[in-house]
Amino acid sequence: MAVTTTDDGLNGVRRMVDVVQRLRGPGGCPWDREQTLDTLKPFAVEEVYEVVDAIESGDPARHREELGDLLLQVALQSQIRAEEGAFTFDDVAAALAEKLVRRHPHVFGDVKAETSGEVLKNWQAIKAGEKKGDAEGEPASAVGGIPRHLPALQRAQRIQGRAARVGFDWEHTADVLAKVEEEVDEIRAELGAEARDPRRVRDEMGDLLFALVNLCRFLDVEAEDALRAATDKFTRRFQGVEARVHGEGRRMQDCSLAELDAHWEGVKSGE
Repeated sequence: MAVTTTDDGLNGVRRMVDVVQRLRGPGGCPWDREQTLDTLKPFAVEEVYEVVDAIESGDPARHREELGDLLLQVALQSQIRAEEGAFTFDDVAAALAEKLVRRHPHVFGDVKAETSGEVLKNWQAIKAGEKKGDAEGEPASAVGGIPRHLPALQRAQRIQGRAARVGFDWEHTADVLAKVEEEVDEIRAELGAEARDPRRVRDEMGDLLFALVNLCRFLDVEAEDALRAATDKFTRRFQGVEARVHGEGRRMQDCSLAELDAHWEGVKSGE
């Protein structure tokens, strides 16, 4: 594959790094020079979501642009660390390459792995060997290292998946459904208590959500994607109801619930 070059002969990655250094350097951009690792955190999270949106849009040009914005976050943070004398963008890329080689012995070594399941098993074993437990002599936790700032549904599903890989899992779908039903019963009991405790209600709702995520995982459904799709569907249908109501020259708040429900069913049947 040919390396893309710019008019001045630099490849794209080298030119990007040079541009970021210029932006952060003397006489550069005041905004870029003011940024710190802390101020960049929300932008890094936002860019990841924009990449996901671009993938779902199916637009390659938009996808390329959003990947560039995400890469800018890596370059900016690397440049800040370089200014501290910690590491450079090249160090990040080199360390990644080394890790990929180390964790793919079935490609770069003599280990055999014919299926993706075998690859994941080897990957986890190698990763566990790399990361030592907090206490001396203890193995690393199977559910450790998953970022707390992941979206809650995604983090729950990742943790459940990690636990399942070491044998801590349900055997049948019916067992997971029974757990969901158990959590619903516990919420009913809490709501029926004479003195309702808001903290216990929150805890029981959390348990129900966690059980539902487990059911998604067991059925090979990404909980985050499923909820996003359901939210998009609700949004689309709700806007359809709004359009029908406004088409009658009325406001939503002036309609009865029965009227709104009838419009909702009309939008659904028209899909």
